[in-house]
Amino acid sequence: MNLESSFTILTLLYWVVLLLVTLGSLVCAALAFTHHRRAFAVGSVAALAVALILAALPTASAPSSFGIVLGMLALALSVIGGGPMSVMALSLATRGSVTPGLHGGILVESAGSSDDTTQEVLRGGLAIGMLERFAVTGAILAGFPEAIAVVVAIKGVGRFTELASAESRERFIIGTFASLIWACACAALVHLALR
Repeated sequence: MNLESSFTILTLLYWVVLLLVTLGSLVCAALAFTHHRRAFAVGSVAALAVALILAALPTASAPSSFGIVLGMLALALSVIGGGPMSVMALSLATRGSVTPGLHGGILVESAGSSDDTTQEVLRGGLAIGMLERFAVTGAILAGFPEAIAVVVAIKGVGRFTELASAESRERFIIGTFASLIWACACAALVHLALR
């Protein structure tokens, strides 16, 4: 076996390992999404960190099919995995001090109300977060990271009326940052591997 063929085998092995680690992160994220268990979310974060380290290693370029598969895995990981990551960040930040609502939001005291009425705000965060991460990761992969500002602006304007209480502002900011960081990390994985 000559040097060129061993180099090709090493490159192929590198890409297979990178794809398998990314797939492992996606599987853990899907399990965290469906079973609501923090251990799966931590496993997904760990596998993504390993994939980012692998992607940062210098290697020869691979066939475009590997890049396409990695891009699809990273986009799916961004959309599915960002929800459990945001939930984990919110639970760590609030330590159970915010009462969850029946429809995915949180219960807060009505603004300007003298009685003890509560209302549920920030409903629909799961669907909004998935769309947000899809748009952010897709924009970065398409070479248009400026679109992140548009996504955040649309989300802020859409939620503006629900941000009267401190709890809802805090939840909005923490959830949005966790979601955006996850989406950017997934997009960075592809950029690092294909550079």
